[in-house]
Amino acid sequence: MNGMSNKLRWGVLSTANIGLKKVLPAMQLGEFTTVTAIGSRDFGKARQAADALGIAKAYGSYEELLADPNIDAIYNPLPNNMHVPWTIKAAKAGKHVLCEKPISLTAAEAETLLAVRARTGVKIGEAFMVNTHPQWIRLRELIAEGRIGELRAMMGFFSYFNVDPNNIRNKIDVGGGALMDIGCYMVHAARFAFGAEPMRVVATVDRDPAMETDRLTSALMEFAGGQAMFTCSTQLAPYQRVHFVGTRGRIELEIPVNAPPDRPTRLLIDSGSDLFGGGITVETFPVCDQYTLQADAFSKAVLEGGEVPVPVEDAIANMAVIEAIFRSGKTGMWEVPQKS
Repeated sequence: MNGMSNKLRWGVLSTANIGLKKVLPAMQLGEFTTVTAIGSRDFGKARQAADALGIAKAYGSYEELLADPNIDAIYNPLPNNMHVPWTIKAAKAGKHVLCEKPISLTAAEAETLLAVRARTGVKIGEAFMVNTHPQWIRLRELIAEGRIGELRAMMGFFSYFNVDPNNIRNKIDVGGGALMDIGCYMVHAARFAFGAEPMRVVATVDRDPAMETDRLTSALMEFAGGQAMFTCSTQLAPYQRVHFVGTRGRIELEIPVNAPPDRPTRLLIDSGSDLFGGGITVETFPVCDQYTLQADAFSKAVLEGGEVPVPVEDAIANMAVIEAIFRSGKTGMWEVPQKS
């Protein structure tokens, strides 16, 4: 990869806020990652973003960006309904793709990526950046070594308040709503911790009367080894927390998803010996940026021929659970996640 063989050269589809504010500055700090181009449907916006972030090239269309032979991989933070179409176009252009979560609108749509990946030979991953954060890696280690006995339950909560009808997260036709935007992390967390897929789910979904997006969704997922439940909302005070409870202890992730890039994170292990917290051991993780770690893990997988942190198979399984939760919200019944 001419002259920069130690770094994967990335192009970015769109000047989406998450990219400009959080992901791209972090990617630029990567050991195996460099962002060389950004594309927008508006050349002025692309140029402005490129200048602000020190990115060499700006393109006034996504097509031009994909045609650049000096780009190895694409980061796709487009609206949810554009994830799969543009991931497919990027793959056909021979680019590896890291696509924002949720990877698609349905499990069936996500499944179309399997054939494309097989045909093009590129790597495709979903951007659940939590997978590569030290606090989540440590969580899995602690569960595996039996620190809390046998994991039997997960309880999660994730919310923010946003009632702006012009915000993309509040638009139903592009895949907005609480479950798609933030509930997906809770589904992912349960599958990550149990290391399995839920057998069935049941949920209650409250939709905004005007915007029609789900604004308050609660779900219960039944695993062979236990149960996971969560509530997510786009119209509640901002809060996030996840508890993993076992037969001999509990692990709490204090800031499970929006781990700060500028101060340490903490994981709490509670033996349960004292309801006032006397049995709590705190593990602190040094300052790191999970978006840097995510991009580097993906880049490394491409450069060294390994597996990306969240491959298409995992993304499909997560979407299948999300869809089952939506179905249950309509039927009021237990629903089984369906993959073809």
